[in-house]
Amino acid sequence: MIPTDRLEQILQRFQYLEARMAEGGGDLARLGREYAELRPIVAEIEAWRKLRADLAEAQALLDDPDMAGLAREEIARLEADLPEAEQALRLALLPRDAADARPAMLEIRPGTGGEEAALFAADLMRMYQRYAEAKGWSFEVVEQQESELGGIRELVAQVKGEGVFARLKYESGVHRVQRVPATESGGRIHTSAATVAVLPQAEDVDVSIDPAELRIDTMRSSGAGGQHVNTTDSAVRVTHLPTGIVVTSSEKSQHRNREIAMQVLKARLFDIERRRAADARASARKAQVGSGDRSERIRTYNFPQGRMTDHRINLTLYKLDQILAGDLDEVIDALIADAQAAELAEMEG
Repeated sequence: MIPTDRLEQILQRFQYLEARMAEGGGDLARLGREYAELRPIVAEIEAWRKLRADLAEAQALLDDPDMAGLAREEIARLEADLPEAEQALRLALLPRDAADARPAMLEIRPGTGGEEAALFAADLMRMYQRYAEAKGWSFEVVEQQESELGGIRELVAQVKGEGVFARLKYESGVHRVQRVPATESGGRIHTSAATVAVLPQAEDVDVSIDPAELRIDTMRSSGAGGQHVNTTDSAVRVTHLPTGIVVTSSEKSQHRNREIAMQVLKARLFDIERRRAADARASARKAQVGSGDRSERIRTYNFPQGRMTDHRINLTLYKLDQILAGDLDEVIDALIADAQAAELAEMEG
């Protein structure tokens, strides 16, 4: 059932924004953002309304003997198109995650599996780098600690571009790999894991941090294997005392390190607040796909069979090489579709 009263409210708001922007009054940046958010919804409303109007017009022609044949053909075509238009409109009306348009902080850490887990974490980093490149996004490494064999002990990266968090948020969780490690001489298949966390980048208005609640330490930067990459005490470690969250940044500029560490800290604190609000909304039901539960095993990458399985939606694809090369759209599109179907069922149930 399409809520026609809500459609009218959206159209009236859209027309109001259009008029205000034409006058040049008010906060144009804020008005422009809201206008841009409503424009695709209005397009779906207009398409759905036109189909219904055309259908009513064709049905009226059934009484005309000269036009009845053509009218029946037109009615059949319009009735076939109407369900798709209704579904597109229902999806457009779903509540938007306010963080969807934001940049994201991507964090990758090895889990069980020792050096092989660190190597797999590096594979995941390259996968997301290639995906970002394919989408025209920027991928900036904020913090990276390497293992002896070139794996990753910890990675924090900032990803910027259109719709970054909307697509990457489904990547949070435990990623499992099954393969013969480079460190294995007997050819046995090992299972190891890495944890991915995707956080929307916080804005200053989202998080208020009392400087008295921070402990900021400077220390000497170190690279792979613990060897010093420079001799200045430039690395910065920020500890948020109330939560115990610790963030480290090891760029060469101490000022830049402090800025980066605060960005990451704000993102983590903002994520805690988002989770708290989501938990309150979802207290009566199980969390849906995209909840970002970092303890949940979400995906398995099986090298011997060239197979990737996403356990949340039971999706299996035999294109592991392409996926690790950054071809993630098919997986992410399926996750988004599943999440939208669950939201629709909840709204209409």
